[in-house]
Formats: sequence, C-alpha cells, structure tokens
Amino acid sequence: MSEAEPRQAGSRPNDPAIAFVDCDGAQAASTQSQARRREVVVAGRRVKTVDVHAHCAVPQAMALLERRADRPALLFAETEERIRAMDEQGIDVEALSINPYWYAAERDLAAEIIRIQNERLAEFCAANGDRFVAFATVALQHPDLAAEQLEHAVRRLGLRGAAVGGSVEGEELANPRFHPFWAKAEELGALIFMHPMGTRELASRLTGSGGLDNAIGNPLETTIALSHLIFEGTLDRFPGLKLCAAHGGGYLPSYAGRSDAIVEAFPERKRVPLKKRPTEYLRQLYFDSLVFTGEGLRHLIAETAAGQIMLGTDYPYPWTTTAVDHILNTPGLTDAERVAILGGTASSLLGIDPDF
Repeated sequence: MSEAEPRQAGSRPNDPAIAFVDCDGAQAASTQSQARRREVVVAGRRVKTVDVHAHCAVPQAMALLERRADRPALLFAETEERIRAMDEQGIDVEALSINPYWYAAERDLAAEIIRIQNERLAEFCAANGDRFVAFATVALQHPDLAAEQLEHAVRRLGLRGAAVGGSVEGEELANPRFHPFWAKAEELGALIFMHPMGTRELASRLTGSGGLDNAIGNPLETTIALSHLIFEGTLDRFPGLKLCAAHGGGYLPSYAGRSDAIVEAFPERKRVPLKKRPTEYLRQLYFDSLVFTGEGLRHLIAETAAGQIMLGTDYPYPWTTTAVDHILNTPGLTDAERVAILGGTASSLLGIDPDF
C-alpha cells in the first residue's frame, strides 16, 4: 500500500463532507467495539496526547479532479467511530491533514479545491474542538496563492498551520520560487507538516515485493527534501520556520553525519554558504515519532532533541496503533521528555490547551 495521493475513482453527488482515509485514500475500517477512553499517565499525572499525523479527505473537493476515496465515510456520521478508536489508543487530540493530490491543478481550480477543503476542515474542528484540530491545505504550485491561503486559514478559519508534500510536481521545496510561502509561514509562526508523496522518479526500481515505494520511497523523499532545505540555505533564510517532517524525518537523522563529512571532505560541493554545520539544522526542525522501535526513537532524539519530537500515528495505517506505548516504553527518556513528545510540544505549536 502506497502513502501517496488518493486513488482515482468516479464522483458521486452524495459524497460526504469529510472522510477519514488512509494514505492511499481508502476508508478506515469502522471500530465496532465500545472502547473506554484510555488515560495516559506519566509520573502519576494524566497527560494530554496530541497526534500530529492523521489523515482525512474531503470528497467534495476530490471530485473536482475526478477523484474519490474508496468507500468514503461521512466524517460527521463516523465521528463516534473515530473517537472510539482514539480513546482506545490513548489519543486525546488529532491534528488532521490531507496529502496533496492537487499540485498539478491550474490556479482557479486549485483555489476552489483548497477553499472547499479548508472550510470543511474548519467546520468539522469547530464542531469537535476538544478532539480535533487541522492543518490547512494550500496550492503550493502557486506560491503566492498558497501564502494567501495559509494566512486566511490561520487568521480567519482557525486552522493551525498547513500540510505540504515533500516536493511539488518534481520541484524541490528549496526552490526560491517557494520563498513567499515559507516567508508567510515564518511570519505567522504556523507549523508546517511535511508529508512525502513518494519518489516517482524511482518507480521502476521500487517495484516488486516489499512495498518499496512506501517502505523506501516515502522516507527517501523526506530525506531529499530536508537535505535541499539545508544545503540550499532555505533554513538560514527562514530561521523561524516551524517545519515538522513525517516519519521521523526519513533517513536524514539516521545518517546525518555524512552531511557534515561531505562539506568537510569536499568543500567545493557546498555551493551555498551555510551559517552552521548541516547536522545543526536538525535541531531547528520537528519530527513525528514514527520510527517503529525504541532504539530508533532514542537515536532520533540523540540527533535532534526530545523537544523536537511529536507523537504521530499515521492514522489509519494499522502499524501505529501502539504509538503511545512506543513513547512510554522507549528506555532512557525522562518524564519531562515523555510528556513533551506525547503532547506538550504539539500543544504549544498548535495552540492547544495542554490541560483538560
């Protein structure tokens, strides 16, 4: 199963306002059991948990590009089912995001897609404010428009930042033409959640067994995107930018030392002057906790900082239903670090009340 754009299907006039989907756009299975709300406790105190990585879709907007999630379920009708799943997993608040499928759309069509999506997200979160917040969608292929959409979403609609892909139709996010968007995000202090869309240029090498387009392709795109943002000087130009990379930042934190080594051994390859060593930029980025093992999370924290990591479930993928326990059971963390990862940092960045 790929975590790329939603699958294409015909539209129907009665498509729901918002649907919970997986990264392929497939409807999440309903939770039939009545789950008691799990209360997450650290050092004897209940902690509010915030999931920064949860997917949904707006079929009304998808229909404009003749796309539709498989078996879409009306979010408002399915809210109780989703909340039961959250309660069972120990998730108090989800930050909803939509993977970009509209980056090839021309300006007017893209504007309408974004308008519909952001308004539906805002309406849903307003009706369920104690359990959900949302990242805005933006037409990043039109950077000036994306900047306007971000400002409107944050200032007028109450959305908490924006979700973007790891590239835009083959263009790197470090391309100077995207500077107006990064400048607006920095100005607003808005958190930008970056989710990869896969490495299509390597499609022929990622076929076969193992789902390599997902297993390798997604973290690889994140690695490439972050590396360009560092080496092209984007993070120097916008030092106040708040950017969270999905899936633990891909491979970059695991092998970041090579980025330092390349500029030391081959200084001529660093074509843009940087204000600090490449690895130091990891500490001005944020990452979700989707690295699957305690050792992976421990290493991610060692390369960045506990305050840079936030809980992510990748809902509704079935592989992260134990995301809370992943954090609670990772050895070597202090209570304060666990609280920060579980929800403290996300609450601060997303404007969520950390208390109940």
